Amino acid sequence: MKNINRIYPHLLAIIGFIAVSLIYFYPVLQGKKIYQSDIVQYTGMAKEQNDFRKLTGEEPYWTNSAFGGMPTYQMGANYPHNYIKQLDSAIRFLPRPADYMFVYFLGFYILLCTLKMNPLKAFFGALAFGLSTYLVIILGVGHNAKAHAIAYMPMVVAGVLLVFRREYIIGGLLTMLAAALEINANHFQMTYYLLLLLLVIYIYYPVHVIKSKEYKHLGISAAVFAVAGLLALGANATNLMATSEYANASIRGKSELTTNPDGSKNTTDSSMEYDYITEYSYGKAESFNLIAPRLFGGGNGEDLGKDSHMYEYVLGLGAEPVQAEQFVQSMPTYWGEQPIVEAPAYIGAIIFFLAILCLVIDNRKLKYAFLAGAVVSLLLSWGKNFPVLTDFFIYNIPFYDKFRAVSSIQVILELCMPVLAFMGLQAFFKTEKAQQWKALWISAAIAMGTIVFLFLIKGQFSFSGLNDARYDEMFGKMPGFIDALIQQRKDMYSADLMRSGIFILLAAAGLWLYIKGKISNTIAVVVVGLLIVSDLFFIDRNYVNKENFKSASQVDAPFDPTPADEYILRDTTNYRVYSFQGRLQGRTSYFHKAVGGYSAVRPRRFEQLFNYIVEPGISNIVGSIDQQSMAFSRRVPVLDMLNVKYVLLPANEEGEVPVANPFANGPAWFVSSVKAVDNADGVLQSLKQINSRVVAVINKTQFADAVKKTTFAADSTATIKLVSEKPNYLKYSTNNTNEGLAVFSEMYYADGWNAFIDGKPAPHFRADYVLRAMNVPAGKHSIEFKFEPQVVQTGSRIALFSFIGMLLLLAGGIYLETRKHSPLAPKGEVKYPE
Repeated sequence: MKNINRIYPHLLAIIGFIAVSLIYFYPVLQGKKIYQSDIVQYTGMAKEQNDFRKLTGEEPYWTNSAFGGMPTYQMGANYPHNYIKQLDSAIRFLPRPADYMFVYFLGFYILLCTLKMNPLKAFFGALAFGLSTYLVIILGVGHNAKAHAIAYMPMVVAGVLLVFRREYIIGGLLTMLAAALEINANHFQMTYYLLLLLLVIYIYYPVHVIKSKEYKHLGISAAVFAVAGLLALGANATNLMATSEYANASIRGKSELTTNPDGSKNTTDSSMEYDYITEYSYGKAESFNLIAPRLFGGGNGEDLGKDSHMYEYVLGLGAEPVQAEQFVQSMPTYWGEQPIVEAPAYIGAIIFFLAILCLVIDNRKLKYAFLAGAVVSLLLSWGKNFPVLTDFFIYNIPFYDKFRAVSSIQVILELCMPVLAFMGLQAFFKTEKAQQWKALWISAAIAMGTIVFLFLIKGQFSFSGLNDARYDEMFGKMPGFIDALIQQRKDMYSADLMRSGIFILLAAAGLWLYIKGKISNTIAVVVVGLLIVSDLFFIDRNYVNKENFKSASQVDAPFDPTPADEYILRDTTNYRVYSFQGRLQGRTSYFHKAVGGYSAVRPRRFEQLFNYIVEPGISNIVGSIDQQSMAFSRRVPVLDMLNVKYVLLPANEEGEVPVANPFANGPAWFVSSVKAVDNADGVLQSLKQINSRVVAVINKTQFADAVKKTTFAADSTATIKLVSEKPNYLKYSTNNTNEGLAVFSEMYYADGWNAFIDGKPAPHFRADYVLRAMNVPAGKHSIEFKFEPQVVQTGSRIALFSFIGMLLLLAGGIYLETRKHSPLAPKGEVKYPE
């Protein structure tokens, strides 16, 4: 009975999390699905893979529908023995995206319980974390992997804290499982940021332990983390190994080129360009959005409503009320330093106030670890606006240069601040009355002083945004539009500061009433908790609400074929399609084999091919193209070797117009000569001049042994035909009276593609910077390419053995905890750093 009473509050909390998740995303109960822009693009990219899986029950691990061909390792590939993924699916049992919100709540609840908070405080703390605006926004736009990884962060932190508190078994098991789930989420940028926070925590605890000379505890903790970490990594071995293998071939890997597309020298040794990494950098002042949501205008598409300056402005131009209301439904009010912002990263004014209270009243030194995590996160989120720290990390800290959008590191702050806030609330109720009052007024004074300070410096801001010149051009027929927009931004600045101030005062008043004995501890917690939830809830609903949901059929099949698509689909031969304006989106891949796609890890060489040759060549002539011919392909012959038979060109009224390319090389061809050059730069330069139908270019530094001769006897009757194809399998038949060099319009990827001639393994190599080529003996032959990634087989075996190890440790740990005979269990009263 005692155990049931202990579990009962936690069960209520979990039921509450389920209810809140479903209430917020209530359209899922009507059978609707959330329409996420990123997932729409993913749906286009992954269609071939998913169709193949449904048809055959097999996993292809390769797709031909995007970027000319690439591995599906970062496109939701399913791996053998991935039991952690099955565990994750069981935890995320709610309809999407309520499932992610539920795990937000659950993970943070576990963390706060680890910090010895009672279930009521932990419940509201979990809601405060999960309803943080940024965490809700990423669900709206479809950053599912990011949300997935963030959701398990608190659980990992909880496990680490338990181990350092000498609860080795429970802490070790929680760390192991949570870390495995975190890695399984497959957003390595978020996991990397989590490691930075854990590093801060790890510095804090060993310093205390070393001062106490408790070296045994430090050694045991390190051993527990080592075992937990190795098994968590092992359980995800297939994905980790496959991703690591592919990373060097993606845009996250380092380039071999010594020049930039404009001809200038490439001086960076980072994986990505500095400007690309830091493109999304928070402005220093913009960070005050954390405590006043629309201080810098909110997002790029704010719904302002009737009670707005812009609405009155449009009415003043003679518009009807209905027209004015429609016009202000999506206003570009954001004026911060980032190119585009969907919504502000608002953590809540009361959270800010309570975090200050923690620093004032809480005696636990652990608060400084979370404070340090928040501060480092904030400083790094400034990116190029704080180059001293950012440049140090990019050029000196391993792997930091593999991630872009540095502003997203603020997720660590969004984890740390609610922890501090509820540590403060917890400490407040444990403190003497006299100290409570002193801490309360000091904290309220600091919080409200910040609000007043921001009011006072309002005149120092211009309220002009980076894109205002473009908006002025877009709305140029509306006199005074920019002036009205700036006034609207000023109104939002003042209104949201006042709003945050009111919430802070209301929360402080609730705690003051408790001090005065007017309300109980429980009522005070409920009042403050409801204020926090109300504050965040009503901001969140401005950006993610029922309007984001569509019928399931619309979400599952988000693209309808255009007349251009229907025209191209009548062609049943093998070819690729290039959408000039939409190369970096997933729509084309939904219907065709595309040379574009939507991926943050697209193949580097393919990307360079377009950046250096194709797009500079086409952009200069696209406006004068005779759409009845493809003569312009003579200006960009690289399209021929990629077997691009159709180019989708922009048309003013008809969307896109399909233009046929009669010069496409087809799936494969024999060349008559080879041009060997010294480096990757030389290959690219040669492709601007040669006829790929007759000449193949190779990098002799890498593939000198692959080509025994540089010229081949011509045979006008020689043929090479594609006779069978699947995403992971290609079969060709050849007939050539002479030995020949065949080039295939397929992407070269050495790690997994195996070639066979008449069933016997045969070597192949890279030609023309991105394509496959191989020597073919004279006569009739059958050539096969099979995608058989060894990394999947090896990784799956490791995953299986690791999961078995996890199960054994879980069984043993549960047994020892039940029996209370753990040899590692501390004897007597144990003091640990708080």
